[in-house]
Order: sequence, then structure tokens, then C-alpha cells
Amino acid sequence: MKIAKILALWLMRAVATLLLVVALAIVFTALSPVYNFPESRLFAGKDIYNPYEGVDSTTEWHRANFHTHTRVEGIFNECDYTPEETVREYMKYGYDIVTISNHNEITPFSTLEDEAVSIYEHGYNIFKSHNLVFGAESELNYDMVMPLTASQRQFMLNLLRADADMVQFNHPLRSRATTDEHMRLLEGYELVELDSGRSTENEYWDAALTAGHYVLGTANDDLHYPDRSACIAVRSNFLATPALTYDAVVATLRRGAFYAMRTPDYGAGDWQEKVVRNASIPAIRNIGLSDDVVYIALTEVADSIKFTGSDHRTLHLATACDSAAMALAAKEPYVRITAYFADGEVIYTNPFARYDSDVANSPRREVSHTVNWLYTVLLNLALLAVAAGLVILYVKLIKRR
Repeated sequence: MKIAKILALWLMRAVATLLLVVALAIVFTALSPVYNFPESRLFAGKDIYNPYEGVDSTTEWHRANFHTHTRVEGIFNECDYTPEETVREYMKYGYDIVTISNHNEITPFSTLEDEAVSIYEHGYNIFKSHNLVFGAESELNYDMVMPLTASQRQFMLNLLRADADMVQFNHPLRSRATTDEHMRLLEGYELVELDSGRSTENEYWDAALTAGHYVLGTANDDLHYPDRSACIAVRSNFLATPALTYDAVVATLRRGAFYAMRTPDYGAGDWQEKVVRNASIPAIRNIGLSDDVVYIALTEVADSIKFTGSDHRTLHLATACDSAAMALAAKEPYVRITAYFADGEVIYTNPFARYDSDVANSPRREVSHTVNWLYTVLLNLALLAVAAGLVILYVKLIKRR
């Protein structure tokens, strides 16, 4: 009986210690600045930014997936396939660009001419708040356990931006605790990942655009299982890049000269049909701007072509057609186009947005949040007080037992 009591006591102490460690990890990683965010500001100006300037019917679109996981050493492995094996699978479906983005590990392998590309997915917090980091010299191994507030997420973005060419906000629809308010406030990332499987409309993207953040939309498989047909070649990006080099691809992404696409799992397990169908998917034939008229032409007839503006409003809808156009009124901040096809394919264009070419060369504005020092001190003192209280409670509990 005495041994049982001793074992129970040690078990209680072990559980209490574990809970204390977890709680302190949450508290100490929550220490961060509190920011003053700039007010939302609609895109405005006499000019309309055309991300597809120079694109025409002769453009060669290069199919790409940037969010790809492969086998890594250690306990955090999420895929059983090597980079070479994974890329070989993508090549079957007409992909020209595949980059590897393992969690907090740079895997210097890609299909680009300068093969050793540095891209990784940052984040191992419990909310799945992840970001794709392009061009970092090394991985940032620090992360918050529970990044709840916009300021905490901005702090992480700032750390990542300091050593990166570009940052992508990954799958906001699957990142727990991400809100429209976060999308309206956060800045300093160039890309947002769309249509991760739980939405076909990407309201979070429109929340950021409506607030005046000119961010561009990508669609990626977030691949972990190349041997499952429903997981591979169902999301992709088509780039009007002049070369298959890292610099050219990054420049194309930053400019917005690409479109994102969702494709169904052709064949639903029939791999041969999947290969055949992926060789003839709908595409953009022409897209651009003439005066204030935004237009698009497709290689196939779409069920509908929708023009979406601020606050996720439908500005224009054309049905059963392979082309459509609309004039962007002076009061409208931006418009983006979505084309829906009968077999389930969806094409998403990047936004045409108002700006003033006399002031800037694009609608993208400079990062301008500042630190609110009073709130920062108060919040972090409060967190430290919570940590001290937890330690005191733990010591009292152990002594009592």
C-alpha cells in the first residue's frame, strides 16, 4: 500500500511538472511586442495595376507547386518519399516547377535551373499558423506555442521577413484562431495560400485586399502523400515567368504574373486517367487591361466567370462563356476573377487594383506598423506575473504533498 502511495505521489508530481513546463512554454513564447497597426485603406488612384502586363495569347504558362513535403530525418518526418521520387510524380502531370518546403528544414532541391533553392515551411505551433519562407539562409527554429493575437503573428512575420526574399501566409483557412481581423491587420507578407480544400471562395484573401494589403494568391497541394491521387496535382500555379530560375520565379510571383488553380482528382484513383486529363486542363488564353476594362479569355467554355471586388462582393457575373470583361469603376478599389468549369476546375486570377503611378509603381504599400511601448510593457509584465504565479502554485502543491 505504501509503495502504491509513493508511486501515485511521483505520478502526480510528474504530471504537475509536465503541465508547468507546457504552461511556461506558452507564456514565455507569448512574450512579444504589441503593435499599432495602420488603418485600413482602400486601394485608390487614377491608375489600375495590371499584374499581367505583357501577358498575351503567346504566353507560355509554367505549372508550379511550392508547398511540398518529402522525407526528412528524425521524428518530425511527414512523408515517406524522397525529393527525387516526389518530383518524379509531379512531372507526370505537367509540372515545370516543384520546390521542397519541409517543416523547419531547408531541403536544397527543386526543378529550377539553380537547383539548390532555399524554401521551407516555418511553424510547429498548435494552431498550425505556418508560413512559407523563400530565400532564407537558415531556418528560424523559434516559434510561439499559441500565437493568438495579431501582434504575436506579426512579430513572427517580422522575424521571418528579416532573413527572406519573400513570405507566404500558408493555409489561413486551416490555421486555427485566424480571423478576418488578422487578415485586415497583418502586413509584410507577399503571398497568401488559397483554397486549401475547405473553401472555394477565399474570403480571407478578400479581407486582406479590402484592407489595402496587395497580397497575391497561390494554390498549392501542401503535399504529404504523393501515392494518394486525391493529394497530388489538385492545386497548382501557372507562372508567366521568362526563365526557370529562382530569381525569375520570385520576381514573377512578386509581380503577380501568375494564376492559381484548383483541379479535381481526375480518375479518383485511376492514375492513367489522371495523367491524361491533366494534360488538357482549361487555361487562361489571354488576360489584361484595356483602359479601365479588365478582360479574360479562356481556352474552354466556363460555367461562370465571376468578378469579385472589395468586401467579397460580386461585381459582375458572366455564364456559359469562354471570355468576359468589365470596366472597373473609379470607386472600386480592386477586382479579381474566378472562372468555374463544369468538371470542377477553378481558376483564380490575381487582383487588378487601383493606385497612383505618380506616387508608386504598384498598389503594394510599405510596412508601417509601430510598437506600442506602453501596451507592450504592460502585456509582458502581466505574462511574467502569470509565469511567477504558476511557479509559486507548483512549489506550494509539491510541498503540500
